[in-house]
Amino acid sequence: MEYNLEKQHEKGKLHAIERINKLCDKNSFVEIYSGVKHNCTSFGMDKKQIPYDGVITGFGKINGKKVAVFAQDFTVQGGSLGHMHGEKIAELIDKAIEARCPVIGINDSGGARIQEGVDSLCGYGDLFYQNVRASGSVPQISIIAGPCAGGAVYSPGITDFIFAVDKISQLFITGPKVVKSVMFMDISAEDLGGASIHSQKSGVAHFRCPDENDCYERVRRLLDYIPHYYGEEIVQNAKFAYDEKKKTRHIESVLPENNRQGYDMRDIINDVTDDNSFFETSEEFARNCVTGFAKIEGRTVGIIGNNPCGLGGVLDCDASDKIARHVRYCDAYNIPLVNFVDVPGFIPGPQEEQKGIIRHGAKVIYAYSEASVPKVTLITRKAYGGAYIAMCSKHLGADFVYAWPTSEIAVMGADGAVGILYAKELADPSKAEEVALKKAQYESEIMTPTIAANRGYVSEVINPAESRNRIARSLDFLLNKKSMDKPLKKHGNIPL
Repeated sequence: MEYNLEKQHEKGKLHAIERINKLCDKNSFVEIYSGVKHNCTSFGMDKKQIPYDGVITGFGKINGKKVAVFAQDFTVQGGSLGHMHGEKIAELIDKAIEARCPVIGINDSGGARIQEGVDSLCGYGDLFYQNVRASGSVPQISIIAGPCAGGAVYSPGITDFIFAVDKISQLFITGPKVVKSVMFMDISAEDLGGASIHSQKSGVAHFRCPDENDCYERVRRLLDYIPHYYGEEIVQNAKFAYDEKKKTRHIESVLPENNRQGYDMRDIINDVTDDNSFFETSEEFARNCVTGFAKIEGRTVGIIGNNPCGLGGVLDCDASDKIARHVRYCDAYNIPLVNFVDVPGFIPGPQEEQKGIIRHGAKVIYAYSEASVPKVTLITRKAYGGAYIAMCSKHLGADFVYAWPTSEIAVMGADGAVGILYAKELADPSKAEEVALKKAQYESEIMTPTIAANRGYVSEVINPAESRNRIARSLDFLLNKKSMDKPLKKHGNIPL
């Protein structure tokens, strides 16, 4: 098969077949459906030769394990999707479900092939349907390696993880020309839907990579963390490393003396997990929370944490979506959840209320409550109000909840509580000493984790140095956990 490599190289991009070969183990890729032809006769299409109908499909191996792969070829009819193009991808996904292996799509397409009319839309519909069928059965990974417009963005949007590449990736429902004609707005493709837009602002992309080579290496790394099909056991890596002395010393000094001061929750995550094992997802989006995968004693876990160095770790609409989505992915593939909690509450104010913080926050509660995988929670500093409940508390089915001795668990912080309970006294300067005593009483009698431990809401109050061992032993105990208390129903109705 001859490929037009130069045309892509001129644009600073790899060709579809080069991308596949970079992604897959050497000499492992096997192409299928290479002889497929389009069946359109309109607008002179019957005279056009479109090799493999613009998409290379097949299977190969990554890290020695089988995968299904497709790559759209922008040098062939702009990578546009016609009926047979869509059918090739849909058939590949169907086969991947049966073969129980991940599907990786390298997307580089101008969208629907206009000349084919409704037949092109049929190709997209069949593809979307197979994306949904595969969801929760086999992982689906999308690499955006060029412009993806219109229907071309919705297949990636259904998949589990989206990788974007700087100066190459573009996703938008309608491109700059349509935006200008309809909205009279001049905007570049990069500003409308470039990699940074979707990794930082929209949250559509889970990873932003500086170049294609980095992208394919990250995909290969991700596949080392996740099960390759529903039901696959996550094999423990016996070669894990953990610098216990260094990390134990560090974790005891992470929290600032001032409990209003921020710190990076990733420091604690790295202290608890195996050396250099934390693999973060959606790093640039909703920085007030952290999601990703890591290894604890060589076994994969899903990581969720509030991050006080971003908006104080508060839960807003974007953080709620990010957390809920990650929880549901981990639960779908039986990946245990480890939660690191330092949350002052849900964000107040008209802006988030109008965006629907109630609806978005409810997703977190729903996702954690629905998840039947092992769930272990560590409260590091504070857990207030509804956010305490939402962040995988005992009340939402956490198997074990641990709290550090200086942590605070309450409806709200001491200042806020005293401001409501003793508003009149606060207004009277002569009662300042009385108010101070009430605040101290609230801190010692209401906020302490000992109260939650006495009620059984906290499994144990532990010192920071014990965190790694406690979480690891808890996960060992929960290894074969089976949840049997599901009521009879077809499925629930998550507040989307």
